[in-house]
Amino acid sequence: MARDLNLLSMAHFEAVARLGGVMRAAEDLQVSASAVSQQIKLLEQSLGVKLFHREKRHLRLTIDGERLFQTASQAFQSIREVRAAIVRQRETHHLSIRVSPSFGVRWLASRLSDFCLQNPDWDLRVDATPSFTEFDTEVVDMDLRYGEGDWEGLHTDCIVHDFVFPMCSPGYLARLQAISDDPREQLRHARLIDSVKAYYRWDYWLPRNDVSGASMSYPCRFDRSSMSVQMAKDGGGLILDSMTLAFEELRRGELVPVSTEFEVIEFPGYWVVCPHRHVGRRAVKLFSDWIRDKGSQHMAEARHWLDGRGLRTRFERRATFAGPDER
Repeated sequence: MARDLNLLSMAHFEAVARLGGVMRAAEDLQVSASAVSQQIKLLEQSLGVKLFHREKRHLRLTIDGERLFQTASQAFQSIREVRAAIVRQRETHHLSIRVSPSFGVRWLASRLSDFCLQNPDWDLRVDATPSFTEFDTEVVDMDLRYGEGDWEGLHTDCIVHDFVFPMCSPGYLARLQAISDDPREQLRHARLIDSVKAYYRWDYWLPRNDVSGASMSYPCRFDRSSMSVQMAKDGGGLILDSMTLAFEELRRGELVPVSTEFEVIEFPGYWVVCPHRHVGRRAVKLFSDWIRDKGSQHMAEARHWLDGRGLRTRFERRATFAGPDER
């Protein structure tokens, strides 16, 4: 019966059978050889059978001993594996993040390997989802969100300033330039692609840049900037969108600015968002510091790219916002 099972004796027996001798078992268990021998004797007495044939200094399992060892070996191996898993879990740091879909795919994903290399013991979960976290009911450490940064009752920290300007493929720009040398006239003939959840949209941008007569019918509307960027890259029209999300296409020359006559709008666009009670968590602080550093690197590279093409920036914060992020 279970109450008669002496686990200490079983552990000593399993070690002797597995390692092939009392001395080796004693070293493995960090006890004396006499203690091991005593536990084997007690186990044999409780079972009423011999577990080993004793031949001078050599021990050989009996048939009963072999049967017991097969079962004990599997059981103790399972226990060792579970113990190791528990220790690993205890020593692993956990971090759960939600991120705006396009930002997660087009900006964050390519940088996460650096964080994982720096923090190999971290268990990281990232959900790229349009759903904003309900921190009172969901187990999430932080959100990475696009917007104004004015989420009431939550801690916000801007990590990336965005840069917004009209862009398109080189081929599409050549078609517009064949129509006119005037960039405003080009825009009047352009196929405008609408990113419906972008912070800055054509209906705001066009009148502020003295462009009238442009078609606002928007033959293509996307609720993800990643889709708008792909459409523009494929020559489908003109986008007014995020340099943060389109930077790789811009660097490769797959997208180009429409004109240096238009100022680039700079605004604080991407944020770490979490409850104030989460700010002191080691995981939140470590990741926030890391992503803030990556954001600073990105902004320096973006400004260098813009300067190299003669594009001027204008810092701006709008009083109104088109709606909740989730590009």
